[in-house]
Amino acid sequence: MRYKIPKEVLTVEKALAGDGFSAYLVGGCVRDILLGREPKDWDLTSDAKPAEIQKLFLESVYENEFGTVGIKTDSDDPKLKIIEVTTFRVEGKYTDKRHPDEIKFAKTVEEDLSRRDFTINAIALNPEDGTVVDPYGGREDIEAKTIRTVGDPKARFAEDALRLMRAVRFAMELDFEIEMDTRRAIEQSAGLLEMIAKERIRDELTKMLMTPNAARGIIMLEELDLLRYVLPELREGLGVGQNKHHIYSVFEHNVRALDYSARQNYSLLVRMASLLHDVAKPRVKAGDGPDSTFYNHEVVGGKMVPRVLDRLHFGKDFIEQVAHLVRYHLFYYNVGEVTESGVRRFLRRVGSEYIDDLFKVREADRIGSGVPKAFPYKLRHLLFMIDKVKHDPISPKMLKVSGEDVMRIAEIPPSAKVGQILAALLEEVLDSPEKNSTDYLEARIREIAEFSEKQLIEIAKKAKIKTNEFESGVEAEIKKKHHVS
Repeated sequence: MRYKIPKEVLTVEKALAGDGFSAYLVGGCVRDILLGREPKDWDLTSDAKPAEIQKLFLESVYENEFGTVGIKTDSDDPKLKIIEVTTFRVEGKYTDKRHPDEIKFAKTVEEDLSRRDFTINAIALNPEDGTVVDPYGGREDIEAKTIRTVGDPKARFAEDALRLMRAVRFAMELDFEIEMDTRRAIEQSAGLLEMIAKERIRDELTKMLMTPNAARGIIMLEELDLLRYVLPELREGLGVGQNKHHIYSVFEHNVRALDYSARQNYSLLVRMASLLHDVAKPRVKAGDGPDSTFYNHEVVGGKMVPRVLDRLHFGKDFIEQVAHLVRYHLFYYNVGEVTESGVRRFLRRVGSEYIDDLFKVREADRIGSGVPKAFPYKLRHLLFMIDKVKHDPISPKMLKVSGEDVMRIAEIPPSAKVGQILAALLEEVLDSPEKNSTDYLEARIREIAEFSEKQLIEIAKKAKIKTNEFESGVEAEIKKKHHVS
């Protein structure tokens, strides 16, 4: 059978064949071709040694210990700018459960395929004539939608324990099932995951979360006893019942929120925040049954998230963004109760740049609770109000005066008082945006500069009360529902 192979790949294969070497496509690209999917990359394996490959291709790079030479092409397709050719090889023992102790070049493609993780990745394809080499029944497993290891599953997982997670990730990515012997071996070998570098676990988790089956993946990680080594805090919600406003346990609710985010094809940021938005509920739960409460779970969750994600070596910016969404996912809004100034303060606190993602997490939270509507009238009205005030000043930087103006007009040096005066000005402008004029603010600087420290502190206290308009609404609503005075 003939397959559609890019000319850049064929050019490399023909050059190798012309010099007496064999070359096969191998790994994920072959699996994807057989599945009718667009390959993410194109990798060749050959009996040519690295030095022989470099001799054939002057525009090549060899900077690794695995026999892989990168051949540069003139393709405009980023996936084809570099074609990697790896010499047939076999691997020694994996003492550290992560890397082979030694690598030896092999003579045949069958030997090379014998070292690979799963049968669906252990298929080789001659790009020129379409010949397939499939010694482990990979094509049959593709047809059966099955993830199965090459050879003894326990031995495969003992070689590289990351394969434990890769099995789940492939199952979610391809919508396959894990074969029973392979599944049992994962359960028995789960503890080996502790030996794997956290960033490798992070990468597999990220890929899994970005599949449409992300929620099923989290459930499977728990079923196979892997979740405790990836997101142990999430497991705290297992079997933890909620109150009369929730029909699912905390764990189920979080996973269902992720499922909604994945089905909507939201970003990794929103998916992660949806999964972790109620991660703190088990730690703050008070009471039991239909009237149990979870006061401040969003605040505690916002503090837990950095520890959870830092352990997996996620980037600092990503961690801060997820924590921010978790911290502010629980906001209260009732039509007619919150003023425009309250909405401006909400934007100031949450950040205009977070609004879209925050509403997506809120949608996921609602659907994860079992309600039929992701976006009720209240949220639509809040968006209307946000759109109405979004161009109003909501931060000191948006004022028509600066800290330098304050120091010049009030004749004071750089100090905390400069910030206090700016904060007082902003409070006035948040209530009345029309006051954001240079003449008015300069006049107010002269007046506020005469205030005592006690007066400035009092202004800050009043500002905090106004800033908490949304949060106090949440607390009042919760107390009302649970008859708490």
